[in-house]
Amino acid sequence: MDRSGGPAGRSGSGGGRSDRYQASEFPREPPRPGLARKPNEPSIPEGVDTRELHRAVRAELRGLPKDLAEIVASHLVVAGQLIEEDPELAYAHAEAARRRAARLPIVREAAAETAYAAGHYDVALSEFRALRRMTGTHDYLPVMADCERALGRPQAALKLSRESERYGLDPSQRIEMVIVEAGARRDLGQDPEALRLLQAAIESYNASGSDARMPKARLRYAYADALATQGREAEARSWFAAAAKLDHEAETDAQARVDAIDGLMIDFDDSEPDDDLDLGLDAADGYDLSPGDSNERHSAEPAADDDR
Repeated sequence: MDRSGGPAGRSGSGGGRSDRYQASEFPREPPRPGLARKPNEPSIPEGVDTRELHRAVRAELRGLPKDLAEIVASHLVVAGQLIEEDPELAYAHAEAARRRAARLPIVREAAAETAYAAGHYDVALSEFRALRRMTGTHDYLPVMADCERALGRPQAALKLSRESERYGLDPSQRIEMVIVEAGARRDLGQDPEALRLLQAAIESYNASGSDARMPKARLRYAYADALATQGREAEARSWFAAAAKLDHEAETDAQARVDAIDGLMIDFDDSEPDDDLDLGLDAADGYDLSPGDSNERHSAEPAADDDR
């Protein structure tokens, strides 16, 4: 044995102290919890700017470690960008954020909304329930009821509607609940009751201003859709037109429904020669396509001041 206490001949083997401890003996420190990316997790695109998040959202994320907060924020930004064009991928990004920060309401809300947009109504319902418990707000009841209806449980939707009456939802949320309740009634074959609910809501909702436009538009659209289902096309046309007049950003397809009823949807055959595409527009001279100007306007159609 040599003076170092090691076996004789080690010093002549060509290995010094540095060779005794190979790099493999010092594995890299594993990433801190939440930082490692799962194999099935979407990657964050380059150039994501977390400053796009609302100030209140960024404030909520400050409770996380800085590097973890940055990852969560990036996933939330991408989820928000994709929710309309690719809701499934948006949901995957929201889930990636949820896996890291499930205790934050803003993260659970992103998971709920993207799951809803992607059609994962069971997941959305679970997340909205969790949000209700976490925040104590009852504003999620209408969308929870809509999830129940989408899952084929109209009676459960009606139960949530009845429950909401105890909590005094704000007017816009109450309108959403009426629309869901009417839909559940239609699911159960109770069409006259659905129409009654919607008509009563239209008559009683007298809010004005920009914030009232979409609730009014959505009510009129729902009423028109219920009429169309019963084959009452002329009345439905008037109410779709009224909805389109209020829906400045085309959040609904009300104008398309008007056009469909008017027979304006034209399928072009690409095999036809171009000169066969003369539609004879002169014949349409004087035809007013503005919403709500049909000669078949229903007598119960809302007054002109509804678009204020």
